[in-house]
Order: sequence, then structure tokens, then C-alpha cells
Amino acid sequence: MQYSILGSSNVEVSRVCLGTMTWGTQNTQQDADEQLAYALAQGVNFIDTAEMYSVPPTAESYGATERIIGNWLSRNRSKREQIVLASKMAGSGLSYIRGGGIMTPATLQQAVDDSLQRLQTDYLDLYQLHWPNRVSPHFGRHAVGHIGFSEVNAAEQTEQMLGLLQALQNCVNAGKIRFCGLSNETPWGISQYLKLSAEHNLPKMVSIQNEFSLLHSKDWPYLIEQCLHENIAYLPWSPLAGGALSGKYLNGARPVGSRWSMLQRHGLFRDTPQSAQAIAAFTELAAGYQLNPAALALAWVDQVEGVTSTIIGATSMAQLAQNIAAFSLTLDQALRDDIRQYLRQYPMPF
Repeated sequence: MQYSILGSSNVEVSRVCLGTMTWGTQNTQQDADEQLAYALAQGVNFIDTAEMYSVPPTAESYGATERIIGNWLSRNRSKREQIVLASKMAGSGLSYIRGGGIMTPATLQQAVDDSLQRLQTDYLDLYQLHWPNRVSPHFGRHAVGHIGFSEVNAAEQTEQMLGLLQALQNCVNAGKIRFCGLSNETPWGISQYLKLSAEHNLPKMVSIQNEFSLLHSKDWPYLIEQCLHENIAYLPWSPLAGGALSGKYLNGARPVGSRWSMLQRHGLFRDTPQSAQAIAAFTELAAGYQLNPAALALAWVDQVEGVTSTIIGATSMAQLAQNIAAFSLTLDQALRDDIRQYLRQYPMPF
């Protein structure tokens, strides 16, 4: 297992981050225990969760994943210091989470306390804001003109960011969290947080996790360039585009129990005719090199300059073993060149 430093935190994290959002809906406590045991044995020390998990998010599944991890931690206290545990605070839009309201200083501190209770731990190594208070160009909203930036009150948003940073500082001072991060943010959002941190001597965001894959590479180069020069860890989520890059959904297939067989909060926005063409072409490319397409997709993300740790997920032990093994693949120059040509042909399929 290879390791990287988590931005400016000086914390060493595995290049593989174990995502947990299926635990509680698609996976049981026993499944989670097995995944954790295997991942740790492979050298994985970075575990990511969120208060809104498991997914698809529902009032019934809210907090289920954190409780599963907490159950495991209660039986494995000696392993707490060996892992870098990250969670996230949900933003607005889910009525069963604090009435669906935006993130505020008061609700942030409540969310931290609630997560710590579910996780049965005294502190979080990394606490992230799951999505901003304003509408951002994520979850399939990145097409030109899809959202209106001029509709956002920048001064109001910046004031809210300051309040959240101050609340995070309180949590750091109380020993509840060590470091802070972002998720589903933009270069403007990152810049505001960095500016406010410097001006008010508040915690600096050490990481950002955004969707990034061979089907969704929009963060390259501009956001990733900023992360590199500002020493912010870039943590890709959905590196397999919700499993699509494995090829299992081609020709309309919907394997029983798979994510695309379930109702999704944002719909199946990755499921387009263009995506189907791109995935078919990618699976053909992988076959030409006698590689599993999912493994190739993960290995490609890992080698992108600026990527610190890639968040993977699995619903079976076979998937988990295959996914972790993918990070030992080496991509030769001919393969990299072919992937570069592939990206030129399918730059934004959804």
C-alpha cells in the first residue's frame, strides 16, 4: 500500500480510502466487519463516511453507516489510533436532517456531536462539509447554463462560510475534530475558505472530495491545480462513476441489488446514451490490454497528478479485493496515451 500526506495536515493516509456509504442498506454489520478487517490487513488506514449515509438516503437509513462503524469501533478500541476516520455534515435539502435547513454554526456543532455519538469515538480525524449551502455544479449539474451563478449572493455565502469556520474552530479547540475539509466544492468556494482562514486565523481546509472519474474529469485541470498549489488533498469519489465503468450496466442491464437498480436521490444522471457509448469504448480499450475495466479505471484515477487518496466502495468482498488490488497496477505510456485519446473522444458524456 502506498501513502500520501493529507494536504497541510501532516497526516499520512493510504492511497486507497475505504468508502462506506453502502453499509446499512446494501451491506450488513457483518459485511462491514469483514470489509474493515480485509482493508486494514491490506494497509488501508483511511475510512470515509457521512451522517447522511447509508445510500440511497432515506429517513430510515440516516446515520446507519456511522452506527455500523461505531459498533465496530466499540469492539476494536485498539484500532482507533490506527485509522484516519473522516465524516461529513449534510447540507440543506433533506427534510429529516435538521429540518432540511442550511448548515449554520449551531447545527454544525450539533452534527459533530451526533456523529461522534453514533461513531462511538471521542474525535474525528477529518470533518467535511458534504456540499455547500449554495447550489453547486455537482451531481450532474455541471452542463453550461444548468445553474445560475449570478443568482448567488456572494457576500451572504461568504459570511456563512466564516460562521462555519468559527464553529469548526470551536470543535477543534474542544478536541472533537483534528482537521477540516470540503466536499462537492468549486475553486471559488475553496478560495473563500482559504481567504477567511488566513484573515481570521481559523482552520485551513486540508482536503476536498469531489466526483472524479474517466466519465467525469471536469476538475482537471483548474480545481486540481489549485489543490496542488494550495496544498489541499484531492480525494476523488465515485471513481467508477457509480459502478458504470465496470461495464455491468451496458445494454440496459440492472443487476439485482446494484446501485442503478435502486431509486437514486439525484436520479441516474450518469445514464445517458453518450455514457453508454463511452463505457462500451472504455471496456473495449481495457480488453485490448487484457485488463478488468474497473481495475483500469481505478488505476488511472490513482495516477492523476494531484490525487491524494481515492475513495472506493464495494458491496462484496470480491469487489473490495479487486478494487484494492487495482492500485498496484502500473500503466505504461502506450496505455496512458490511449486513455488520453479516449478522453478527447468522450470528454463529457453526462
